[in-house]
Amino acid sequence: MNTNGYQIILASASPRRQAYFNELGIPHKVQVIPVEENYPKEAKGAEIAVHIIHQKAMPFRSIIQPQQLVITADTIVWHQNRYLGKPSSEKEAVSMLKALSNATHQVTTAVGFLTVNGFEWIAETSEVTFRKLTDTEIHRYVTSGSPMDKAGAYGIQDSFGEQAILSISGSFTNIVGLPVAQVLTKIQNIVNKG
Repeated sequence: MNTNGYQIILASASPRRQAYFNELGIPHKVQVIPVEENYPKEAKGAEIAVHIIHQKAMPFRSIIQPQQLVITADTIVWHQNRYLGKPSSEKEAVSMLKALSNATHQVTTAVGFLTVNGFEWIAETSEVTFRKLTDTEIHRYVTSGSPMDKAGAYGIQDSFGEQAILSISGSFTNIVGLPVAQVLTKIQNIVNKG
C-alpha cells in the first residue's frame, strides 16, 4: 500500500489487528500508550467504543508529527442493553457466553484516525446470532483460556466461534476487531489528501 510518505502508527496491542495490517501490507509500527478505558454511564452501544478510541488517541495529540497517522481501535459487544467487554474472570466469561447463547447481539468496532489536522473516526456494527450452547461447551471453551482477551468472551475466528455462530449480518472482519474494507478506504482518503 502506498502511504504517500505517511508513517502509520497502529496504537493497538491486539494481535488480530496487527495481523490484518501485516496481511494487507500496510507499512506501520505498533506503539501503544496505555490509558484508563472508561466511558459515561449513559453511553450505549457504539457510543462506548467511540468514546474509548478518543481516549486511546489522547496521549498522541501532544507528540504527533506532520505526516504521521495514528490509528486507534476498540471493539465492544452489546447485548440486551448491556456492554460486554473482556471478561475479568472465568466466572464472568461463563456468564457472558450463557447470555449470548441462543440470541442475537451486536458487535461494534470503532476506529480512530489522528493526524496533525485533527481526529476522524468510523464505527461499524455487525450482528451475530449464536445457536443454543450447552454448559459443557461453554465450560470447555472458558477453561481453554481463549475467551479472556476478547470482547464478549469469544472469538469468531476460533473453532468455538465457528461452531457457536448460526449467522452474521455485516462485516466479518469487524467482528474479529477491524472493519478492514472501511479502514483501508479511510487510510487511502487521508494519505491522498495529504
